[in-house]
Amino acid sequence: MPFDPGKLLHDFQSDHPDAGAAVTFTGMVRSTKDRPISALILECYPELAENEIAAIRTAAVDRFSLIDAAIVHRYGRLVPGEPIMQVMTLASHRQAAFDGAQFLMDYLKTDAPFWKQEETEAGTAWVEAKAADDAARERWT
Repeated sequence: MPFDPGKLLHDFQSDHPDAGAAVTFTGMVRSTKDRPISALILECYPELAENEIAAIRTAAVDRFSLIDAAIVHRYGRLVPGEPIMQVMTLASHRQAAFDGAQFLMDYLKTDAPFWKQEETEAGTAWVEAKAADDAARERWT
């Protein structure tokens, strides 16, 4: 079921008056003229995905001294324009909030156990991992 990104952020930060910075990233299903899709299908083992996402979140909170971090990630059949996921970080200062959010995004793209298929008029095809995502993650090691 789709979520409301604005409501998620409002609810997340309302409990943290001590935060000086909030960073939010919302990933959405896209369909372009040169590569139109009718849907993106994300598959996972929910318990495995939840455990891995929780570990990535804990690593970000510890590494960047975040006040809090939250990750919402959907799976199933999603259509263009729908939100797929949202990362939110809170920190005392902006740089930690930005770095924490970027770290989470880079790890989610490579380490979260989701398998993606694109649905087009011609059928479905698996989405391959991208070297650029691996390179982005490597900068944190």
